[in-house]
Amino acid sequence: MNPSTATIASVGEFGAIDRLTRRILARRQRPPTPSETALLVDTGDDAAAWRSPPGSHLITTDTMVEGVHFTHTTLSWEDVGWKVMAVNVSDVAAMGGQPLYALVTLGLPPEFPLSALDSIYDGMLDMAEEGRFDIIGGDMVKSTTPFITVALVGAIERAPMTRNAASPGDLVAVTGPLGSSAGGLALLQDGTTTTDDADPLLQAHRRPQPHLAQGQILAHEGVTCAMDVSDGLLADLSKLCLASNAAAQVEAHRLPVIPALSRHFPDSYLEKALSGGEDYVLLFTAPPDTINRAIHSIPEAAVIGEIVDGEAGRVTVVDENGDDVTPTQSGWDHYR
Repeated sequence: MNPSTATIASVGEFGAIDRLTRRILARRQRPPTPSETALLVDTGDDAAAWRSPPGSHLITTDTMVEGVHFTHTTLSWEDVGWKVMAVNVSDVAAMGGQPLYALVTLGLPPEFPLSALDSIYDGMLDMAEEGRFDIIGGDMVKSTTPFITVALVGAIERAPMTRNAASPGDLVAVTGPLGSSAGGLALLQDGTTTTDDADPLLQAHRRPQPHLAQGQILAHEGVTCAMDVSDGLLADLSKLCLASNAAAQVEAHRLPVIPALSRHFPDSYLEKALSGGEDYVLLFTAPPDTINRAIHSIPEAAVIGEIVDGEAGRVTVVDENGDDVTPTQSGWDHYR
């Protein structure tokens, strides 16, 4: 069998699972993480088992579907693996937690190449190594459209940060620059990928970095309200305000963006920063003293606005003169 042309059908479901199990275990040649010391039953059995760490458990899940979340013109299979794992890590980061274990469900056609399957897992395992957690099993099903679902278990020793703890008078801040992923996607779609400063934007889209350490810093500094920016700043801040029964005002000129974004998109970088999704920075609110402590500990963080009284979920954007410049498009919605 030619390794470069072998497909899932050529080895069958159980052969593919065995291949992935061996790939996962081959990455365990390193000192055990704190989570591994509690692992009792690993990948390859009917279910995984572990002793629970002290504190609270976190669990999240996310799916990426070919044609909905990615295409081969924008992401390699290795990028897809990294990204589907990273978006789950970002959810755990938004609550101030630490990822522990991941379960992966693959839906793939029989003709799917084994080399691409290896690449997906290489990307996921790279993200797992960076986040210091483990893939401990999952499922595989036949599907005409490729999809990957990850369920991620995490833990936190203190109370998790939530979306419903914002109050009028709180400042609104983010842990890093906005709009970079949307800029990278636009460059990939336009075929503008060879300029000297394109790489930071391309990497932001292909290999987003969850703000895991930043989330833990926020929780340590006493921040109680946070979420990750996955669907766009305005859309996600609106969700946070709706959950907190409050409104918000954002100052457009205070939004942090990397220089490459404004250079490549001088007329639309602000729109991308406000409405572009998949940045996976953390959006958080807190009283000024708490915000100042958190900002001091996270160099890329920036205050961008304030929680105010008003219609729950309403977000207004103003320029440096105080004029309303709120865009009509707020962010990503699967069904719009």
